[in-house]
Amino acid sequence: MTIRTYKGRRGRLTDRQLVALQDPALLRPEGSQLDLGELFTGRPITLEIGFGSGRRTADIAQAEPDRAFLVADVFTTGVADLMIAIRERNLNNIAVVHGDALVLLQERVPTAALHAVRTWFPDPWPKARHHKRRLINAANVALLADRCLPGAVWELATDDADYAQQMRQVIEQSPWWSGGRAERAARALTHYEERALQAGRTVTDLRYRRLAVT
Repeated sequence: MTIRTYKGRRGRLTDRQLVALQDPALLRPEGSQLDLGELFTGRPITLEIGFGSGRRTADIAQAEPDRAFLVADVFTTGVADLMIAIRERNLNNIAVVHGDALVLLQERVPTAALHAVRTWFPDPWPKARHHKRRLINAANVALLADRCLPGAVWELATDDADYAQQMRQVIEQSPWWSGGRAERAARALTHYEERALQAGRTVTDLRYRRLAVT
């Protein structure tokens, strides 16, 4: 059984958003394995775990048409808004999954399929009794390593100092990843990150590369 690593989030939906959630292109995390080569016509694939409102994700996909983006989130309003943006901008290099990214990885993403992973500001679950719900743990680090090609880059960011330390401890104990603290990734400043900085919290960026080990 997969431990839930996120809090339920559902905003009030407009009629337009309700229609967007019925889009046949919207994927579920459960199901048969995806043929990502066919889905993205051979383009290198970035997995984004959690995208919030989706505005930044749509901007990145539009700016990088030669790359493909497989993105997953549980935030219903954000999923709907991203589907609307995809249709409005006619983007063909992004696939949206409404649901748990861990289930997606376990059931639908093949081994050695991903060229990059972005995990920006996952829920820190700050209370000690909730730490078991944190996304970054040894099992999930190994799962991501299996789904990534050697040389794949994994970018992470958090504004929780304790979580940043735990991320480093867990990932750097893994034989499949090499890296550590890094300069801020080339990402747009989201509302969440802006609020964190205004509150005086330090954002830690991490960057790891998948090693060619078995």
